[in-house]
Amino acid sequence: MAEHRTSLEEALKLLEINFQLVEHPEVFTVEAMMPYLEDCKGLVCKNLFLKDKKKKKLWLVTARHDQNVNLSWLSKHLKLSGMRFADEQTLMEKLSVAQGSVTPLALFFDTNVDVNFVLDKSLSLDDEMMIYSHPMVNTATLGMKYCDFKKFVAHTKHEMTMVDFSDCS
Repeated sequence: MAEHRTSLEEALKLLEINFQLVEHPEVFTVEAMMPYLEDCKGLVCKNLFLKDKKKKKLWLVTARHDQNVNLSWLSKHLKLSGMRFADEQTLMEKLSVAQGSVTPLALFFDTNVDVNFVLDKSLSLDDEMMIYSHPMVNTATLGMKYCDFKKFVAHTKHEMTMVDFSDCS
């Protein structure tokens, strides 16, 4: 996945998006990553790669790292029949990223725009706020301002569906 990280970083530079990188040991959970980010100012993301039960649409959900995401509530909110985690093979095919490294930055590799993108509204409240996620590998964390994140997502041709998870119960 190192080649995907390189491609991603090159694309960010071409888009004139400034970013901050924090290198750290391999981590598989947000909780394990947090000690390495204690000097970073901003919001850390967690990411869920899901599919709905009936239509088999794919969803990438990006939320604040400490936000509860109730899949039953989310599927009702999005008017779906239910949601569950998608398998790793589909994750690799659509986003070119492995479990443990899921990131909204992987939308760059979904050139067919097969994956629907849901963003926690709390990540979007300040254009200058730094938001952090993996850069295609779980041995680093990349931060960029939300205004640059919007620019990046627009470049991928994905639409952001904003969800207020504070209503999630």
